Amino acid sequence: MVSIQDVSFGYDGQDQILKNINLEIKEGECILLCGESGCGKTTMTKLVNGLIPHFCGECKLEGTVRIKNIEVSKTKLYKIAESVGSVFQNPKSQFFQLDTDSELAFGMENQGKSMEKMRTRFQNLHLEKLLGRNIFELSGGEKQILAFASVYAMNPSVYVLDEPTANLDFSAIHSLKKLLQILKQKGYTIIIAEHRLSFLYDLLDRAVYLKNGELVQIYSREEFLALPEQTRKSMGLRCLKEQDGELPEAHLDRKTCGLSVEALAVGYKKKSPLFQDISFSAVPGEILAITGYNGIGKTTLIRSVCGLMKQMSGNISLDGIVMSEKMRRKNCFLVMQDVNHQLFAESVWEECKMSGDGLENSVIQSELKQMGLLAFADSHPMALSGGQKQRLAIVTAILSDKKILILDEPTSGLDYANMIIVSTRLKKLADSGRIVIVVTHDKEFMLSICDRVLRI
Repeated sequence: MVSIQDVSFGYDGQDQILKNINLEIKEGECILLCGESGCGKTTMTKLVNGLIPHFCGECKLEGTVRIKNIEVSKTKLYKIAESVGSVFQNPKSQFFQLDTDSELAFGMENQGKSMEKMRTRFQNLHLEKLLGRNIFELSGGEKQILAFASVYAMNPSVYVLDEPTANLDFSAIHSLKKLLQILKQKGYTIIIAEHRLSFLYDLLDRAVYLKNGELVQIYSREEFLALPEQTRKSMGLRCLKEQDGELPEAHLDRKTCGLSVEALAVGYKKKSPLFQDISFSAVPGEILAITGYNGIGKTTLIRSVCGLMKQMSGNISLDGIVMSEKMRRKNCFLVMQDVNHQLFAESVWEECKMSGDGLENSVIQSELKQMGLLAFADSHPMALSGGQKQRLAIVTAILSDKKILILDEPTSGLDYANMIIVSTRLKKLADSGRIVIVVTHDKEFMLSICDRVLRI
C-alpha cells in the first residue's frame, strides 16, 4: 500500500531531517510513528500525503515514495488526495470554509456526491454538537474532531494523522478510537504520528521508532507493548497504558492567599452564559488542573481570569484584592492552546528578549537550556516543531515574571522527556511562589504534576 524506499530529505542549506528511510506498510495496517519531538514524524507524514515535495519550497528529496504503486513526487496532489486523507497537527490550517456544515460537505461536493450520500457518510460520527457552528468559535478539540470528520467524509484508503489526540478530552479520544477501530476492521490503512500512546494499546500493528531523522527500530505490537518502563522512558515515549488515579477537587477557600474566583459567569455578547457560578482558589506552591469536555468553556474561563474577557458576574481576586481586567492582565501570563498566536520575533532569542524588560542574557540562556532550546536560539520560532514551539512559549511565560501563569494544553506535542522537563520547571515555579494553573486533558501529565483539579 505505502512504500518508502531509500528516502532522505532536507531543506537547502540545512541538515537532513530524514536519513535513508525504508518502510513498507501493508494494506489495512495501523502504523504508529513515534519518537522524541523533532525526530521527523511530521516530515514522514508529509512524504506520504505529498506535501513533500510538492509544497516544501527549496528542498532536496532522495529516494521514492509510492502509494498503490503511484509515485508521490510525480503525481498531482489532487490525485494523491483521492487515496490519502490527512489530519494535520494544527487542524485549522486545513479548513476552507467559515462554518462547520460547509467544511464537512466541502470535500464531497468536490467529488460530486449527492446530499443523501453526504448524510449517510456521517451517521457514525455523532456530530450533532458541531453542526451549524462558526469554525472560529470552536475549541481546539472540536477543531480536531471537525478536521477528522472532513477527511473521513472523503473516504480515503489511507489515513495520515499527525497528533490527532493532542487537544481531545477523554470522551473524544474514546470516540476517535472507536472510529479508528471501525476503519481498521474495514481494511483501511492508518498511519499515526503520536506522543499520547495509551489509546493505541489495542489498535496498532507495528510501531516505527525514529530518532534524529533515522528509522532506528520497527516493533511488532507485542514487542512494543512489552518494552520495559525504563527503556520506554529513555526512548522519550509516553505511557503505553491508561493511567489510574484521581486528584482532590478544587474549591473556594476565602481564608487563603493567592487567586480566588467566586461565582464567576462568562459568556459572549448577549448570549446566555457559557458557564456560571464557577468558584475556586489557586494558591502559591501548588499546581491546579482545569479539565472538562471539549467546548465546555475551559479556555473561556482562563481568558476571563487573565483579563482578556469581561465576566458577566462574579469576582476574581488576588490576595484578597478584587482585580479589574487591567489588573488581571498585569498579573497573569497565558500560554495559549495554539502558541503560533503568541510567537512574533525573528528568532528564538529575540522572542525571549521581548518577554520582559532588562532581561539579562544569562537568564535567557539558562531558561532556554533547561527547556532544551538553547541550540535553536538563532532559529525562527515558526521553523520549530510543535513541541519546541510549546516549550518556547513556556519559556516566555517564565521570563515575564508574572505572578500567575496559566497554560492551556501545555503538553500538546510533547514527548516523555520534554513532558518531564516542563513538569519539573513548573513545579519549581510553584515552589518559588508563583500561582500555576494548567488546562489539560493529559491524565499522565495531570497525575504527575498537579495537586488539585477543577472539573467543569
